[in-house]
Amino acid sequence: MEDHLLGWLRTLEEDRLGRILANRPDAIAAPWPRRLDTLAQRLGNGFAVMETLRRLPLPCLQLAEAALAMNRPTATGLADFLDLPPEHVAPWLEHLYDHALAWPGDDGLLHLAEGVARWWAAPLGLGEPIDHHLNTWTISNDALRALARGLGLPAGGHKRRTISRVIEVLSDAGRVESLLGNAPEGTRALLDRFAWDGPVLDVDGGRFVTPGTPEKWCADHGLLFRPNWHVAEIPREVALGRRGPSYHPPFRPAAPEVATIPVDPEEVDHLMTLAAPHVVERCAALLDNTSKTPLPLLKTGGVGVREVRRVAKETGCDEDETRLLLEVCTVARLLAWDEQTGGMIPTERFDRWRLDEGSARLRVLLSAWWRMERSSLRKIDGKYATVLGDDPSGSAVAQIRRAVLSVLTYLPDGTAFADRDSLLANVHWHAPLIDGELLLSCAPAVLDEATLLGLLANNALTDLGRALAGLTAKAGNENDDAVPLVEHDPVLAEAATRALASVRRSALFGPDLTAVVTGPPSAELAALLDHVAERESRGAASVWRFTTESVRRALDHGYEPDDLLDELAGVGTIPQPLEYLVRDTARRHGEVTVSTVGCVIQAGDAALLAEIAAHRRLIRLGLRLLAPTVLVSAADSERTLALLRENGYSPVPVSDSGEITIIHRVRAEEPHHGKLVLLPGGQVAEVADYLDELEAPPYMVGEPTPDPYEHARRLLATDRPDAEKNGRTWAVIGRMATRLPTAQQSLLGFVVDRGVRAGITLTDGLTATISHGELKGGALDAWCEEAGDYLEFPLAEIVEVRGGF
Repeated sequence: MEDHLLGWLRTLEEDRLGRILANRPDAIAAPWPRRLDTLAQRLGNGFAVMETLRRLPLPCLQLAEAALAMNRPTATGLADFLDLPPEHVAPWLEHLYDHALAWPGDDGLLHLAEGVARWWAAPLGLGEPIDHHLNTWTISNDALRALARGLGLPAGGHKRRTISRVIEVLSDAGRVESLLGNAPEGTRALLDRFAWDGPVLDVDGGRFVTPGTPEKWCADHGLLFRPNWHVAEIPREVALGRRGPSYHPPFRPAAPEVATIPVDPEEVDHLMTLAAPHVVERCAALLDNTSKTPLPLLKTGGVGVREVRRVAKETGCDEDETRLLLEVCTVARLLAWDEQTGGMIPTERFDRWRLDEGSARLRVLLSAWWRMERSSLRKIDGKYATVLGDDPSGSAVAQIRRAVLSVLTYLPDGTAFADRDSLLANVHWHAPLIDGELLLSCAPAVLDEATLLGLLANNALTDLGRALAGLTAKAGNENDDAVPLVEHDPVLAEAATRALASVRRSALFGPDLTAVVTGPPSAELAALLDHVAERESRGAASVWRFTTESVRRALDHGYEPDDLLDELAGVGTIPQPLEYLVRDTARRHGEVTVSTVGCVIQAGDAALLAEIAAHRRLIRLGLRLLAPTVLVSAADSERTLALLRENGYSPVPVSDSGEITIIHRVRAEEPHHGKLVLLPGGQVAEVADYLDELEAPPYMVGEPTPDPYEHARRLLATDRPDAEKNGRTWAVIGRMATRLPTAQQSLLGFVVDRGVRAGITLTDGLTATISHGELKGGALDAWCEEAGDYLEFPLAEIVEVRGGF
């Protein structure tokens, strides 16, 4: 099949090949192919084909299924089979061509990618063709001759000719109908049941060997075949004949109409500018909360309902919002499990995220939701699933999310969907391979989540949602660390900036100890006011109230009264009652002190403890004498024990019960987790060292794929016959790679001719993992996994080649 595809690719013009590469990003993902034969392998990959099928609308799949049911499909024959004019079928066939899922052969036959057949074990409910049944090893020559005699055909002659005659008779509905004139009663009903409800049905095997039964008569005349005793199957040609000339496969070229109602675009835009800042602000508050109180996980995995309610109450979110934002922050790598604290806490990425501009922070959250493989607000049997728990639906949830928002982009401006049923029917037409029941249960949750994130307002897509929906092909998946295609998309960046344009960075302080923000507050302003006041309301305007307890809470978190007043003065004019409140609370703050003690040191000899407390080399422990025989250390017990032993003392550890506990430890050698990478220019560095030398980026940025149309031009320009390439490969490698033995030269040749993966070592000890090589003069131009790009390696300097696994 790859040979047919490769031959077709070589006949294409640059524009058609460019469209294929644009529609199949999997085909030019790194390492992007530089030869048509490599491209054909990529396009024919079964998994990639099935993923591409998921993105196609219903008419494309109906055409593909109908073509699979035909023995020798052609464009004209397919149109006749569907009972449609060829011009109605042609656009959808072109759509299949543009995705390299089907292509025309030189003889006019349609070829389908092998992966296409995996979706339909029995296309259109039809079984295998007669040829398949007659060529199996279970059909003996005697049985074949008996079948021919039963059909009134000559039994002698070559086996292949006999099979052709049998196929000709059974493919002719008129001749089969004539045969049925002599069949036992009930034969037509039996065949019709197989033709419409089959092709494979359970049967009573005894009736196939009992003379005079419809089952035995059908088996004797090749109208039914039994792969085993209790199962029978009707051949494809016989089933089509029984369905009759009026039967045509279903074909729905137009999508179901979505019921719409008019909406005010300005109101939609206003709601977006309220929701988007709120999302950024609430995520910051949620992550600040988990930094103070790590979020524990259940033994079965996920976050418990009680913890969700606690976080919601402490951050001022409702529970639905908390569920959603917890999962979004986790996918965005802003929140992660920490073994030491035994809970979910903010990551280092959060420290960088909070310093970004608001638009960048919003895009990180939207990108995480776009590829999230869970549905936070989906209910199963009336209950929400566990937050951060496993979802067996996985990637299908993300596909539904993208399908729903993509369909909403087709609605005219100024309109919203009027009912969900018509919307879901339209979604199913655009993405027919999505499970129907899962779509019904997930779609309402998707719409609710989109509304909370500012992507949907009044059931209409906002500019922010429209920009995100256009990035379906670039979404990535939940486990991706490099997802800049969404986060750095210029259209989404512009929409995010506009969505946050209305944020307020100042507040109105009243003499009644309130602060009012007339609009969505910025994340920084909301964080400041949340630290020092209690939020009383939110919405178009938010209100905070200052109390003695709220000011004391801010002082407890490390604020100095003067610094606190300076920060509040930076966002508004402070009235005198508020200043009095802060200073009066600060005066009483610290009346009682609490000290942290790392461990307690005890001894019966008071002079010994006094000597230890005065020892210069033990100053690092922060020792304090509480009583003549009691000393406290600021360090933990292990560090205190180690330093005391280093300085000539002989302490022993004591448990909480007062017993001496000496633990025997065997020190295990720590594994080295460093990874060497090959840098452009031929240098090697540790990954950690390399990142330390750079200004650490907030997120990993992946290698951009080449432009599809430019790459199509290069592919067509560099394509050469295999014989020419093979002969040149061995000649050049044999002449230039003189440091390699013959076997390793052969392996290097496979890197060039077959794109295999191998490890190489150069004369200076540099190692690299390469694949998809090409010869350029005396150098091997190959994809280097460590560098993430194509690099040139001099053949004369390669001293070893190893198989890559």
